[in-house]
Amino acid sequence: MAEIEYKGIKVGGSKLLLILPLIGTLIGGLWGGFEVYQRYITMEKKINSFVSPDLSDYDKRIELIQQEVTMLQGELTMILDEVNLVADVAKELKNDLKGDVRRIETIVEDVETRVKEDSRTNEREIKELVKEIEEDMAELEEKVADTIQKTLANPLAGMK
Repeated sequence: MAEIEYKGIKVGGSKLLLILPLIGTLIGGLWGGFEVYQRYITMEKKINSFVSPDLSDYDKRIELIQQEVTMLQGELTMILDEVNLVADVAKELKNDLKGDVRRIETIVEDVETRVKEDSRTNEREIKELVKEIEEDMAELEEKVADTIQKTLANPLAGMK
C-alpha cells in the first residue's frame, strides 16, 4: 500500500482515505462560511443604502379620502334627519287621516240614522195623508151620490 511521509509523519492509504474527506469537509465549511459572510456584508450594504420611498402622495390621497368620508357622513346624517322628519310628518298625516275618517264615519252613521228616521216619518205622514185623502174622497163620493139621488128624486129642485 501507498504511504505518504511528511516531516516525519507517515500516513498510510487507509488513513489517507479518512483524512482526505476530512480536509474536503473543512475546506467546504470554510468556503460556506466565507459565502455567508460575503452575503451578510452585501445585505448590510443594501440595508444601509436603502432609502424609504416617498409616500407623501399616498398620504395626500388618504387625507382626501378621509375628508370625503367625513363630508359623506355629514350628508348621510342630513339625509337621515330629513328621512326621519318625513317619516314623522307621514305619521302625523296618517293619524290625522284616521281621525278624519272616524269623524266622517260618525257623520255618515248619523246621516243614515236621520235618513231612516225621516223616511219612516215621511212614510207615516204619507200614509196618514193618503188615508185622509181617501176619507175625503169617500165623503165627497157620498155627497156626490146624495146629490145625484136628490137630483134624480127631484129633478127640478136642483135648478133653483
